[in-house]
Amino acid sequence: MELSLSIIVILLVSGLVVGFINTLAGGGSAISLTVFMALGLPVQVANGTNRVAILMQNLSSTATFSRKRMLDWRSGVRLGIPAIVGSVAGAQVAATVDERIFQICLAAVMVSVLVFTLLGDRLLKRGGDAIERVTPLHYFVFFLIGIYCGYIFVGTGFLLLLSTMGLLHLGIVKSNVIKNFIILLAIPFSLLVFVLNGDVNWMFGLVHGAGNMVGAFLASHYAIGWGTRFLRWFMVAVVLVCLADVLGIISIGVVVGGLVR
Repeated sequence: MELSLSIIVILLVSGLVVGFINTLAGGGSAISLTVFMALGLPVQVANGTNRVAILMQNLSSTATFSRKRMLDWRSGVRLGIPAIVGSVAGAQVAATVDERIFQICLAAVMVSVLVFTLLGDRLLKRGGDAIERVTPLHYFVFFLIGIYCGYIFVGTGFLLLLSTMGLLHLGIVKSNVIKNFIILLAIPFSLLVFVLNGDVNWMFGLVHGAGNMVGAFLASHYAIGWGTRFLRWFMVAVVLVCLADVLGIISIGVVVGGLVR
């Protein structure tokens, strides 16, 4: 499918929304994949193309967080290394991804995050602003998340939030910062695997990625300062919308398909 004006607008606008959502919470890639597939890309190509936009988005948000001195580079790199190794392994088997497995994984991740977001204060001690200690368990968990990142990716942001808040006891704002940096480190390696397999549509990815960068900039520059309460309920809203789409209650793809026609 060629890039008509309507498709460019859809990719840019959806990219902006996804970049904003992913920077503050996660799950926005469910929208990206739905848009790509509604525009005619096979699920495997949509999965690879999405990583172009994700790379651009996290480059934008991480640069902003770094300028604001919110990023713990040392801890981010230490946790990012096992995620990188895992993402390469996951991308190697991504050619066998099944749409049904994708939906089950995504639904499970979203339900877990929804429960955690609503009940987190009762389940965990109060989050702080610094990582006190990184243990072998942490490395193993982030390696497993890396595998998922390389395989499907959708929901990786949620998994990282769960891990940084639950295992590392970071507050939600700091968790978002470290989450974006780890994804920035890991995503190029899985993207390379998809590129080598010819499963990337660069035109769609770059246009959508431009929108992602704008959304990520707006979220990291302005919305991240709106506080924990806003971020928590924003996450709840995002999870409910994405979960409704996965369960077939609503259909983002139908809306996109109607706009193209």
